[in-house]
Amino acid sequence: QLQAFGGGLVQAGGSLRLSCAASRRTINNYNLGWFRQGPGKEREFVAVISWTGSTTYNADSAKGRFTISRDKAKNTVYLQMNSLKPEDTAVYYCAAVSNVFSSLESDYDYWGQGTQVTVSS
Repeated sequence: QLQAFGGGLVQAGGSLRLSCAASRRTINNYNLGWFRQGPGKEREFVAVISWTGSTTYNADSAKGRFTISRDKAKNTVYLQMNSLKPEDTAVYYCAAVSNVFSSLESDYDYWGQGTQVTVSS
């Protein structure tokens, strides 16, 4: 019910904007997060935005480079990624949680399929 898209191949230093939209369900009352899983790595937290859109929190690896935002009219959450590095290469997932503002994967109720981001050096 969550679908992430916008991934692709980009050179180091470049930018991408990921989007995640929900079908058949509104996500406007959910806190929304982005996670990623690099090759051979565990899935890790990237960023989260509150259901109001007023509060965000980024992982240290994303601070100063990534911005999470949401558009309630479009039932969509975004992840703007700038100054990309090869270590940002991963499958990126969006997820929704209803009752906590969390960076913990286990708290999330709904997950989208991932979108591949590859950053070349």
